[in-house]
Amino acid sequence: MQLLTPLHWQDYELIDCGDFEKLERFGNYITIRPEPQAVWKKRYAYSEWEKLAHVKFVPKSSSSGDWKSFKKMPDQWTINYPLGNTQITLRLGLTSFKHVGVFPEQACNWDVIYNFLVDLEKPKFLNLFAYTGGASIAARAAGADVTHVDSIKQVVNWANENMQKSKLDNIRWMIDDALKFVKKEQRRGNLYQGIILDPPAFGHGPNGEKWKLEDNILEMIDSVLEIVDPKQHLLILNAYSLGFSALVPENLLQPFSAKHKSNLSIGELFLNAKSGVKLPLGVWGRLEKK
Repeated sequence: MQLLTPLHWQDYELIDCGDFEKLERFGNYITIRPEPQAVWKKRYAYSEWEKLAHVKFVPKSSSSGDWKSFKKMPDQWTINYPLGNTQITLRLGLTSFKHVGVFPEQACNWDVIYNFLVDLEKPKFLNLFAYTGGASIAARAAGADVTHVDSIKQVVNWANENMQKSKLDNIRWMIDDALKFVKKEQRRGNLYQGIILDPPAFGHGPNGEKWKLEDNILEMIDSVLEIVDPKQHLLILNAYSLGFSALVPENLLQPFSAKHKSNLSIGELFLNAKSGVKLPLGVWGRLEKK
């Protein structure tokens, strides 16, 4: 099992985490946000956190909240991430859902996607539960024909903005339920050389379709594996769910690996805090064959 953390961030830093919160720098701005995995004590004094932070997210309910301001900062700003000889640009913003538009630990996967696809000739790449498009943009930067699927129109528009800021074009945007889209691709007989899926623990499709990770992940993976090119592929499954083991993606992907002689690896993503603590941020499984 591999423990992976991003190594190339300059515009992001986890400063400290604990007591169910995290202190992070995104570019020039520092935020305090809730973090359910941080069950230990903070390493730095909270007074130090408040001296550093520009804003803090204060939950009002299980799904929304407000930002408390300590220092002046814009509602929107951009950060960059290097990929090969280029970089991608992401627009960030203070949302009412505590998110700012990027999951920094996913940069590990952006590196893998870019490095795998950049050597292939016209690969097709599919990003499911695609959020603001970091993986889509990494694949497009590598020259792939990219399809980006998310159920929320505003998030897809955000991803489109990130593509343009990264000086790229021609990503195919799909506002759709991920499972329904995959089943349509099955019927069409389409195959992809690259696929990433990062499903939430809970979610809804554009027409109210319900998603619960434990209930739906088997059907999703079985369907996704039907549209993976068996001759040449990269498939990444992320699972951010409290209590999920890396053995879950291993067991889901192992039959395909054995049948098609695909290399299977598993592990956890984490972020290294400046304070010395490590923050776990989900498990992953990966199939690779070139």
